[in-house]
Amino acid sequence: MTLFRLLDDHHPLKGRLALGVEYDGSAYCGWQRLKHAPSIQAALERALSKVASRPVTVHASGRTDSGVHATRQIVHFDVPSPRSQKAWVFGVNANLPRDIAVRWVREVPDDFHARFKALARRYRYIILNQPSRPVLERANATWCRDPLDAEAMHRAAQVLVGEHDFSSFRAAGCQSKTPWRHLHFIEVHRHGPLIVIDVQGNAFLHHMIRNIAGALVTVGRGERGDDYLAELLALKDRTRSDVTAPACGLHFVDSLYDDSWGLPREPLGPNLLAFLGEWTGERELPNCPMVEFRRGRPVTETRASDPQLEEKSS
Repeated sequence: MTLFRLLDDHHPLKGRLALGVEYDGSAYCGWQRLKHAPSIQAALERALSKVASRPVTVHASGRTDSGVHATRQIVHFDVPSPRSQKAWVFGVNANLPRDIAVRWVREVPDDFHARFKALARRYRYIILNQPSRPVLERANATWCRDPLDAEAMHRAAQVLVGEHDFSSFRAAGCQSKTPWRHLHFIEVHRHGPLIVIDVQGNAFLHHMIRNIAGALVTVGRGERGDDYLAELLALKDRTRSDVTAPACGLHFVDSLYDDSWGLPREPLGPNLLAFLGEWTGERELPNCPMVEFRRGRPVTETRASDPQLEEKSS
């Protein structure tokens, strides 16, 4: 694994390509293209179309909400005009606004799909816990002036690990057919003034992570005990839960795929947390039906609650 890769300028890439994309979501309505609002998808498709000299449509591993950032959004598209690695990365970046960038490009087999082949998604929610409001970090961390107990937050969060009905943590307008999701892990750690909520799962409901973060802040303030998240989970009622945490603290940091696709690994973002030294794809995935299903292996045991067979993710 290396931070620096030479981009080939001689061999045109053909077929289906995968891109690693990073963006600051502050000025956008979210990933998904909308008619009357700026989106990440629309900006990326415009830049790709200029380089290709033909219209390009992309498909993403996850659809981030308005104001949410990403350091490893994986997208794929079919090449209308062959171009080199260097042209796709540098050429597209030259046509993108400064808050969006392509990090790398790879040829992938025609059956690769950024959304449906993803084994898991990982997010980090960053809280800057200090008395004074932040300046340099104001766009990529949520500020909380009250002292927070990160250890209590971590203990309370562990009840969410595994497969559950997350109705208490979904947005009112969530369009997913099922509230069931499988959380692989959720961890809360303090690093100086930073508190990081690190969560990975097969997929997430609309506002799910931000609603979990809001409830954990309540625990961290000491307003509720370690069993608070368990109580909310059992209620299956969003109206009984806490406020949704701000979007600015949420970062989409990893989309995990089977190694056979050959996608590059990178330092886990955002760069604000580079000192932690973790790379994308390092952790073992759980042995569960959804992961086996996405790998293309036979699934021998399923349950009615499994969201594996709903090909939706957000």
